Parts: sequence; structure tokens; C-alpha cells
Amino acid sequence: MDDHTRDPTVDPPAGNPTGWNESAGRWEHATLRRATVHGVQLFNDGSFHESHDCFEAEWYNYGAGTTESTFCHGMVQVAAGVYKRVDFENDDGMRSLFETALQYLHGVPNDYYGVDVLGVRTTLTNALNDPTALDGWQIELDGKHRKAGPEDYKHVESLE
Repeated sequence: MDDHTRDPTVDPPAGNPTGWNESAGRWEHATLRRATVHGVQLFNDGSFHESHDCFEAEWYNYGAGTTESTFCHGMVQVAAGVYKRVDFENDDGMRSLFETALQYLHGVPNDYYGVDVLGVRTTLTNALNDPTALDGWQIELDGKHRKAGPEDYKHVESLE
């Protein structure tokens, strides 16, 4: 674990997802969990650009080729792809970003830092053929579809 990714204030998960060290009672990279919680909740609230920013800011904490880096990079592509479709009705742009996201998310554990990565990959694959698969889609985190609150927007503002 790197010192710069520790944060004792980050809450434990529901369950035991990849990234949680149960015997130590902490996240391997707590700042990744914090970025993931904020990023997913902002995504589920329809704030795709802000979600993108949460994952992008955390992505730079990890070296190329690490699971942490590929997960963050993949989630950046997911948020950007949905943003292309929802805000610009650009399905070709969405498809291009989703194809890249699927490459990044390939091999990432299905329950990474509480995210249902298998569900994300399934939805992206379905949306390549039928973009309406994204209509109303929310990412599952710790078995729930959680939306953003004021603390999530405050976090993303602090990244600027």
C-alpha cells in the first residue's frame, strides 16, 4: 500500500469486495474507495462529467498497468461514453469510448472496491448494440444504487 493512498476516514464496505483488507480492517487504497464512492454516486445522479473527474483525479495515483489504474481509466471512459450519449446524442462517440472501457475493465475483479464491474461490463456490451440499454442505468455499489448528495459535489469541487 502506498502512503499517499491511505485515508483512515474512509468507511468500510458492505461485504468483502476486492480492495478491502478484512484482516487489517482497511482498504488497500482508501483514496481509491473514496473516489469510487463519489464517482459512482455522481454518475447515478446523472452528473457524468463530475463522475469522470473523480475517477480521473484518482487514476494518476497509480502506475500504468496496475489494476487500480486500469479500473480508474475504464470508469473514466464509462462516464465519458454516457456523457456523449446523454448530452450530445453521439452514439458513435459512446461506442468508441465503451470499446476502450471494456478493454480497460477486462480482468478487473467483478466486485472491485464495491463496484459491480461485471454489471458495468454487461451494460456496456449491451449498449454497443442497443444504446437504449443506458436509459435509466445506474451503477451498483455495495449492492445498492446510491445517488449523490452534497458531500459528493463538494468532493468534486475540491479536485479543481
